[in-house]
Amino acid sequence: MRPVSLVLFLTFIPLAFNAGHILQGVADGESKEQKVWARAGSSAVLPCHLSPRKRWKSLKELHDKTSVVWKRHGGSSHQEPHIVLEVEYTGLRKTARPMRPRVSVQDSALRNGIFSLRIDPVWSEDAGLYEAQVAYDMEVQSCQVELGVITVTISPPSPVVENEPLLLSCNSSHRARLVETRWFHNGHLFPTSRTFCSLHGALSIPQPAMSDAGSWRCQLRYSDNEIISATYNLQILGFDGPANPMVYAAAGSAADLPCTLSYLPSAFGTNMVTAHWSHFAGGHLQDWSIPQNSSSRSFPLRLPVVGPGDAGQYRCAISVGSKTVSRDVTLAVVTVTPSIQGPVSEGSHLLLICSLIHPRGHERYQWKHLDSAPTNSKLAVATPHNLDGHTSQTSPTLEILRVSQKDTGTWECSVHGPEGRLGAVEYGLQITGAHISSPPSIFSGQVTFGLMLTLFLLLMVCVLAFTVQKRARYPAFPALEGMVAVTVPRKKEMEENQKEKIQQTEC
Repeated sequence: MRPVSLVLFLTFIPLAFNAGHILQGVADGESKEQKVWARAGSSAVLPCHLSPRKRWKSLKELHDKTSVVWKRHGGSSHQEPHIVLEVEYTGLRKTARPMRPRVSVQDSALRNGIFSLRIDPVWSEDAGLYEAQVAYDMEVQSCQVELGVITVTISPPSPVVENEPLLLSCNSSHRARLVETRWFHNGHLFPTSRTFCSLHGALSIPQPAMSDAGSWRCQLRYSDNEIISATYNLQILGFDGPANPMVYAAAGSAADLPCTLSYLPSAFGTNMVTAHWSHFAGGHLQDWSIPQNSSSRSFPLRLPVVGPGDAGQYRCAISVGSKTVSRDVTLAVVTVTPSIQGPVSEGSHLLLICSLIHPRGHERYQWKHLDSAPTNSKLAVATPHNLDGHTSQTSPTLEILRVSQKDTGTWECSVHGPEGRLGAVEYGLQITGAHISSPPSIFSGQVTFGLMLTLFLLLMVCVLAFTVQKRARYPAFPALEGMVAVTVPRKKEMEENQKEKIQQTEC
């Protein structure tokens, strides 16, 4: 019989253990004890209810006369238990003053045989052994629940400011020796390093960034193999977006400088918010105060019209309660300067210089000609293939060797970076004589040379014509022009004249 008894004893021990584990917190004629863990600052429910069998049997009595008394045993053995919450038959409630606003038992639950105590929020000093005594139908049942509290603290207290040292601490009311502490960030085991140091349940973050915000869970393992964990939602007071934002705006246009907090100010338990912008330019400081709005986390600065003098660094400072965070925003202004001011004559040599005031250094440029034809509003990229006489379309300077009518319209200079298109500025090009044909400009070297050659040839032709005409009017020998023509008499006539002279002499 002894071997059989030993086998039966060993068989029923696990069954009895499992049954006791399942019935923990059930008022079923004897005291059952269980343990509940809660994080300080959250809520906890200490369970106590009748078994389904007794609940069905005593349903009428539960409605008519049921009283519940929750007591807490002292931290040391010599301290007497004190009442936490008492609900009498008449419905009158009595609550201990330190826990008055935080403990409750639902009336609807009482009528269904559920006498659980709710504590919200839980404080670290609430840890200890609690006992409930339920009286109904001339019977008294009891429940015993041990409340363990795990505490996660943050130093300095919330709100945590970006880049300021941070210390997360995790401890509990468990009396065993702490063996290991592990931290999880957003569900992933967080490895400790020189940057993040874990020591005695604490995690040190020297320079917290916005990426460190989120859910942090500490897991404590003790020498008795008890494993306890708690979660803390870390909120870091900082800004959304890149660490050094930069805004590109065309000269003459409006610009919006961003300044957006990572969380609403109300998330940090305060409605005291002030926003301030400043800019040091031209030897003096400019200030702007942004209207307070605790229901918004965006406090941008709008500049209606920007010019070259507005470029530079701006600072946005936001105060939430007693903490102040600031961020610098850089404004770069894009301008176009032509080599010829005003309307440009057709055939001129023109340079369009795209300038970026306060650049970052990695920007590149692209020129485009916006087609002014109403049937085609697409962008035409300025390349030598479709626009002859244009050079350096991907550099800050666009060179038009000889301006023609097809260059009339709007030219766009866009600024690009590794992240894509950053900004653009437009320039309207007006050309004189775009509708009436006009002779080439006399300032062109080739036109001037051709015109002078033509005038020289015309002059030579005139001189030659004048010379030919003069030779046709006068003899070929100029020395004979002053001589008088004399008629030579014939021989016979000379003899007769001689005879007449003789006769006249004789008479």
